[in-house]
Amino acid sequence: MIHSSEITAIVLAGGRGSRMGGADKGLQNFNGTPLALHTVLRLQMQDGGFVGELMVNANRNLAAYEAFGAPVWPDTLSDYAGPLAGFMTGLERCETPYLLTVPCDTPLFPLDLAQRLAQAFDDESTEIAMAAAPEEDGQLRAQPVFCLMRVELLESLVAFTQAGQRKIDKWTALHKTVLVPFDQPGDAPRAFFNANTLAELHALENT
Repeated sequence: MIHSSEITAIVLAGGRGSRMGGADKGLQNFNGTPLALHTVLRLQMQDGGFVGELMVNANRNLAAYEAFGAPVWPDTLSDYAGPLAGFMTGLERCETPYLLTVPCDTPLFPLDLAQRLAQAFDDESTEIAMAAAPEEDGQLRAQPVFCLMRVELLESLVAFTQAGQRKIDKWTALHKTVLVPFDQPGDAPRAFFNANTLAELHALENT
């Protein structure tokens, strides 16, 4: 059983915000709190205190992110290489056996996220636990930016990105990845809804 002290979480806030007109997504307000700070607070509220250390991946406005009280690390890959760049930054900086990745634009993610992903590691062959949530049509869909992974996967990710690859699902397919469904009674239907535009963000505030 994984202990909370073995998990470091990273908030992924390093994107271009292109669908928000280039705005820094993590600094947009959700119910009066910047999205990235809201994400940090929600990680601190995880059931059973299931996250030990916290850090933020951001590529601009670093002082604003540092004010949230967690270490801030830019991508080590250039050119806004996407979520995998944030994964790599987290794995490089992680000092615990496991890294939890959470995007900054999904403010309603479950408070038992870390706990439920950790249970997938009861099988010692598991390398990555990935959340899956139902779409509007009821079909379960993987949520690849919500992952708990072994820190030993850094070497694999470095090799993958050095080969010019950038797609999360192609990389996770190389490893024993377990999908963890969040479709149980009581699971919030919009827990994994991500806000790509300001309009979507404001709509989420009213849920």
